[in-house]
Amino acid sequence: MTEHRLNAYHIMWLFVFFDLPVITKKERKVASDFRKNLIKDGFVMMQFSVYIRHCASHESLEVHKRRVKAIMPITGKVSMLAVTDKQYGDIETVFGKTAKKDIKAPIQLEFF
Repeated sequence: MTEHRLNAYHIMWLFVFFDLPVITKKERKVASDFRKNLIKDGFVMMQFSVYIRHCASHESLEVHKRRVKAIMPITGKVSMLAVTDKQYGDIETVFGKTAKKDIKAPIQLEFF
């Protein structure tokens, strides 16, 4: 068996993107349970419908992909993307300006 050194090309990240229906109370519960199950499996929320998980190897990645498929709701769409640690390190995040509290200028009255 060939040994692989742990490096940025063998360590993986699994992204799970989902768009689940949330119109009815039952659909909201199903979507909430799906998110809770992702968290139980070690995923963390990157954005509301985007969760990520670190996987130490390709084998670990496959285990977690199977788990996501097993908890997939009957309706909706779930996508998975696997990237290497090296690719993950190339993510560029840009933040916009923070909204400032709108300070109103004093009202100026003009008399004619």
